Amino acid sequence: MLDVTDQNVDAQAARQRRISPLAATIILVVILIIGFLAVAAVTAEVLWYRQTGYLPVLTTQWIAAAVMFVIGFLGMAVPLFFAIDVAYRKRPVYARLTAQLDRYQELFEPLRRLVKWGLPAVIGLFAGVSTAAQWQSALLWLNSSPTGETDAQFGFDISFFLFDLPMLQGIVGFASAVTLISLIAGVATSYLYGGIAFAGRDVRVSKSTRIQAAVLATLYLLLQAVSLWLDQYSSLTGSSGLRTGAMFQDVHAVIPGKQILAGIAIIVAILFLVTAFTGKWRLPVVGTALFLVSSIVLGIGYPWAVQQFQVRPDEKSLESEYIQRNIDATRVAYGIDDVDVERYDAVTDAEPGALRDDAAATANIRIIDPEVVSPTFSQLEQIRQYYQFPKSLSVDRYEIDGQVEDAVTAVRDINITDQTGWFNRTLVYTHGYGMVAAYGNQRSPGGEPVFLENGIPTSGKLGEFEPRVYFGMSSPEYSIVGGERSKPIELDFPADAESTAEATADDPAPADPSAEEATTEEATTDEAATDEAATDDAAADEEVESGRQNMTTFTGDGGPVLSNIFTKLIYALKFQDMEVLLSGAVVDGSQILYDRNPVQRVQKVAPYLTIDASPYASVVDGRLVWIVDGYTTSANYPYSEVTDMNALTVDSSNKTRDPLPKNVNYIRNSVKATVDAYDGSISLYAWDSEDPLLKSWGKIFPGTLKDVSEMSGGLLSHVRYPSDLFKVQRAVLGEYHVTDPDAFYSAEDRWRTPNDPVSSATADAVKFAQPPYYLTLAAGANADPNYSIYSTYIPDASGEGQRDILTGYLAANSNAGSKDGTISEDYGTLKLLTLPKGNSIPGPGQVQNSFTTDSKVSNLLNILRQGESKVISGNLLTLPVGGGLLYVQPVYVQATSGTSFPILQKVLVSFGDDIAFEDTLDAALDELFGGNSGANAGDGATPVVPGDDTPADDAETGNGSSSGSSDPLDPVLKEMQQAIQDRDKAMKDGDWTAYGEADERLRQALENALQGS
Repeated sequence: MLDVTDQNVDAQAARQRRISPLAATIILVVILIIGFLAVAAVTAEVLWYRQTGYLPVLTTQWIAAAVMFVIGFLGMAVPLFFAIDVAYRKRPVYARLTAQLDRYQELFEPLRRLVKWGLPAVIGLFAGVSTAAQWQSALLWLNSSPTGETDAQFGFDISFFLFDLPMLQGIVGFASAVTLISLIAGVATSYLYGGIAFAGRDVRVSKSTRIQAAVLATLYLLLQAVSLWLDQYSSLTGSSGLRTGAMFQDVHAVIPGKQILAGIAIIVAILFLVTAFTGKWRLPVVGTALFLVSSIVLGIGYPWAVQQFQVRPDEKSLESEYIQRNIDATRVAYGIDDVDVERYDAVTDAEPGALRDDAAATANIRIIDPEVVSPTFSQLEQIRQYYQFPKSLSVDRYEIDGQVEDAVTAVRDINITDQTGWFNRTLVYTHGYGMVAAYGNQRSPGGEPVFLENGIPTSGKLGEFEPRVYFGMSSPEYSIVGGERSKPIELDFPADAESTAEATADDPAPADPSAEEATTEEATTDEAATDEAATDDAAADEEVESGRQNMTTFTGDGGPVLSNIFTKLIYALKFQDMEVLLSGAVVDGSQILYDRNPVQRVQKVAPYLTIDASPYASVVDGRLVWIVDGYTTSANYPYSEVTDMNALTVDSSNKTRDPLPKNVNYIRNSVKATVDAYDGSISLYAWDSEDPLLKSWGKIFPGTLKDVSEMSGGLLSHVRYPSDLFKVQRAVLGEYHVTDPDAFYSAEDRWRTPNDPVSSATADAVKFAQPPYYLTLAAGANADPNYSIYSTYIPDASGEGQRDILTGYLAANSNAGSKDGTISEDYGTLKLLTLPKGNSIPGPGQVQNSFTTDSKVSNLLNILRQGESKVISGNLLTLPVGGGLLYVQPVYVQATSGTSFPILQKVLVSFGDDIAFEDTLDAALDELFGGNSGANAGDGATPVVPGDDTPADDAETGNGSSSGSSDPLDPVLKEMQQAIQDRDKAMKDGDWTAYGEADERLRQALENALQGS
């Protein structure tokens, strides 16, 4: 009876343990869903890379990661499995176990098989994932090549430190972890099954356990010997000493100590191997103890003693040789070893005619601040609420009528924030339209920028180009475009904008033939678009916009084709929008565009690059393309100083940074990349073909890099020196411009970038460095003006010793080439102007303080702040002209209510201790330099409007949107000009009542002009 009862209980327990059909079905469905989502994600990636032409990049990554995962998994799981299995199989048959150990064994025995197979699998899984993440290091190691340069300590080729050493240390570290875990698992298993027993003070170890443990210990110690030997080479990239690299203490104590310890580890390993055969543990135990003591003495004690009693009393002398190594290596690794240093004996007296010899440079002084005028661009050129401009604009240059002009540029990107319907967000509002560019050195009489390219359809001085922006910095997450349609449904641009442009332009032709075709043949009403939406997609519930619209259909090859229901399902799952699958508006030939940000696109096809934070768009050969700079970096260059790249690139124009540090001590601008704004096509150009890292990546991803010779002249004329590289170099050069080791050690001439005086004048608690500026300038005596990026230096001191005086001026030639395809030999040349220490030249902070505290300037600024307006200080530019340093700062006024955007009203200038504050730069310079500066700044005369054949003296407007024909805005503009003249006269007369009345007339005229436009 009892047996029957037990059988019933066992059967019932078995039924309870059996999974019900419903639960099994649910588990199966979940597994299938997860599997299908994984397949969909993988397929979407494959389709994206195949469409861009970079599928080998994806497959190479996946294959490399998969191989590394398998190596890591098997490398950990197999030895661990055999360690457990051997320990169990060789367990003593008649081992006497304690009562407690016997209970542990009984509890463990039912789980033995699970642990035997599961534990190695789980730990192997973690090891595989960790190893797979190192696929880049493995591929670089396998594809490395010599650099031809050697380190200063061991004489090894630099490639050993860049490629070999990191991989070798990784292999040794992984093997050590496998050996140690296997040793622990084997000993634990042996102990559980009686292979190791404790009897009072005695420890009994079975023969099989002894052999297994001794062999694993031997292997582990041999690996430690190799690790110690490799560590001596790592001292050349370590930062534990005075500087990065092996200092006196490392060379004379740490490196010899590691060599000795490696030898001791080999001896102790041999003792353990002997124990495997003799069974005598005394010698290896004693050897291990001596090894530990030696590690403390040779690894810590002896280096400390050398540092304290030999180096510290005479540190400057003893470290001199190694500081020199650090200086030389750092300058080479950061590309600052060929800096052209020039003494600049700056004068401080503003003499009449002082700028006559610098007329070419002063004619290109940029008074339009790209960090300020974005709201102005938006107010004047956004056209519709579904367009937008970035907060920070770009500075480029274009050849206009044979003259290269600096221009402030911005792409008019799409903005779907206010669109709620899936149809409109995905199929209608798919792209931005055109580029807006303004002269950097000109302003209209009302203070607005003078546009050289603007309007919809876009027109101006840049010629015909494809204006549509399907791939931009603010493009939607995804759009569905193109396909075989009876009517186009993608909004191109508002028809009323076209009619306005035709009414005000001499040449009514659209910017490109496709725009003309869309205008003349494909213009449809909003009602038609929404009717089609209602027909094709029941979810469409928004109208496009009131009034007629010009529609278009994407004709490029920009994304995967939604050719079948399976592809549609993949992307419906990817973007969690079933409309992709169900909507009838997704027709044959439709393409889905995603991952549209140019930075993101370049990063995906070149995962080895660090991307510059400031991509910019240029009109190149009839196309609008994004130009993106890519860097190859390393933190393993021997003796080069390690810095945090993320920290060094932060300034007032880039206040956000990755919270994780990016340590580098080697950087090259190795790749120039382009992304077509219309079809998203990506090109990677090997700009620095001598970079060893890029050479290796070229082998890893063959065929992905184009030669520089394939760059067109139009593209070369817009390539510039990248800002992030310049920021890193200026930070390093602030200290490493000193090449004498004794002076370097004393830090007697250390410089830093000054804080941005404009942002520092605000209530911000955190002060950011002044950003570098792009500008056409002549750096140094007898230098020709060139498009450059520059920054200034002040002494790096704190507390009472801090002085805001200029010590240096750094400029990098950013003119990469010309339209004929010739690469400039001077591109990338770093020019460092060092200022005399005996003649204090005020720095940006000091000049900004002078502007703020000057009684005349302060009174005028207070007048400008009267009423509902605020004053915005633009970028403070520093120019080496007239034999000294000229400071130029545009001053903007913005209303605090109603129609509000910054307009340029005044220009502040300073030279030495003299200050001038006038309506135009020309007038300010003349005032500053005794009535005649000798310069001819770009804003001195009323500029010629693009497309206008009227002489400059007869032009009535400067906004770039009118022609020589009669314009209804002319009376309003005349009123604005008269108001400005009346206001200036009242200011000089001290009649503040009349000034206020004139200022109110000007504000009202501005509002009337905006309403009329």
